[in-house]
Amino acid sequence: FPYKLFFDVFDDQVHTPLKKFLYKVIRKGAGYDSTEEFFREIGMPPYPQNAFENYSEITEFPKEFHMGLPMGVKVQERFNTKGITFGCAGCHTSELFGRKVVGLTNRFPEGTDLFAKLSGPARLTPTDLMNLTLGLSPGEAKMMKQLFNNLKWVRARKSAHKSLDSSFSQVGMTLHYREKDGDATKKRNFRLHKHPLEKVPSDSKPMVWWNVKYKNRWLSDGSVVSGNPVFTNFLWNEIGRGVDLPKFEKWLDNNPEIIKDMTATVFATKAPYYGDFFSVKDLDLEKAKRGEKLFVQNCQKCHGQYVKNWSVENIRPWTEYEIFQTNQVRYHRKTPVHNVGTSEFRLNAMKTFSDDLNRLNVSKKHGTVIKPSKGYVPPPLVGIWARWPYLHNNSVPSLCALLTPSSKRPKIFWTGRPVDPQTDFDQECNGYPLGEAVPESWKKDIDYLFDTRKQGMSNQGHDRKILLNDDGSEKFTKIQKMELIEFLKTL
Repeated sequence: FPYKLFFDVFDDQVHTPLKKFLYKVIRKGAGYDSTEEFFREIGMPPYPQNAFENYSEITEFPKEFHMGLPMGVKVQERFNTKGITFGCAGCHTSELFGRKVVGLTNRFPEGTDLFAKLSGPARLTPTDLMNLTLGLSPGEAKMMKQLFNNLKWVRARKSAHKSLDSSFSQVGMTLHYREKDGDATKKRNFRLHKHPLEKVPSDSKPMVWWNVKYKNRWLSDGSVVSGNPVFTNFLWNEIGRGVDLPKFEKWLDNNPEIIKDMTATVFATKAPYYGDFFSVKDLDLEKAKRGEKLFVQNCQKCHGQYVKNWSVENIRPWTEYEIFQTNQVRYHRKTPVHNVGTSEFRLNAMKTFSDDLNRLNVSKKHGTVIKPSKGYVPPPLVGIWARWPYLHNNSVPSLCALLTPSSKRPKIFWTGRPVDPQTDFDQECNGYPLGEAVPESWKKDIDYLFDTRKQGMSNQGHDRKILLNDDGSEKFTKIQKMELIEFLKTL
């Protein structure tokens, strides 16, 4: 999108009556009154301003930092003019109690919702007339024409909840309206039958980056069984943006180092350690050790082994800060997939467009193979304390609720940004505060209320033989749940 026009529109930097009217219409349609609100609502955090905020140890800041733009925003030159676009950090970087954590899920991603707002009007807008009316420069006009030509091929739907992402629907539906050839050629071939994902939700949350290095099957359902997962994300993002795949394939051929660098970055991201956000004095060592035993007996088989410093001899005594850290992660050599009764909407979505993905020439060239699975990956639990709410669809507000049978979990709960650790986080249950503890500011926007009774937002799962005994009684007592949570906080 033209850089100058972006700020003119959202910050109302014009004086002519016609443009003021047009920009007001655009702002109302987009739902943002300023660039500040736009970046805040999309969930793009500002770059760290000091050593405390710089949790991910960024040492070199790009030009966008010096321009005052947030993480996830990219400025590029095209058609001899400056344009603005959005990158991976929009979904995979988050602010956690004032600190910027690269690789942590953006709790309220709105990228696909933005496409849902724009793609419909783009198909109806006469681009040349729009460019003339806005008085754009030749470079800006070319940029807008390319943007709208791509948007006309995008199909997207609004997410089921602000904390979820519907990019799966976007990729599946967008491919559906292209040719069934290896390049997903753009032709005026609008199909009479609608794609299933236009009505059936497939929402999930963006997954954390630091888990990628432990697995050899990717996505929450493990359906990507071959190929570089970072390349796969590049490919699907570009399909969702409506680009021509032969052009994208040519770009890949000319820029292999970018894929390598991005892959190295993803693999190098680290999970936030609980002791960096709260005092380790808040943790109880003996309680955590008891929780470790419960974990080994009940959870380790699926979620992997975590060797703690307290179990490892050291040439010097471990400090109070070090002793709670994980010394080694031993995850499965072959990534497992299990069906533990969680919502199947996201799981079944891949079946609707896996053939379209596998037939693409660029997928075959780069070894990406999709195989729909019959369950979900039990993920590594590194940094699990910072990943609330839980399950792939964010339907469980805390670890307390996750360790409770589905029938007793909260059916509705308020969500919010983790700004103040004293008010925005239940430290005991590890997750969103409930009931009277919910900050009043969260209740001002009904869109932040999560209702598990809605389609695709079910909180079912992990009951049979995991949380329930054969006779239907709970496996864990309240004390055992708190011991297990104490251990999980240290991962």
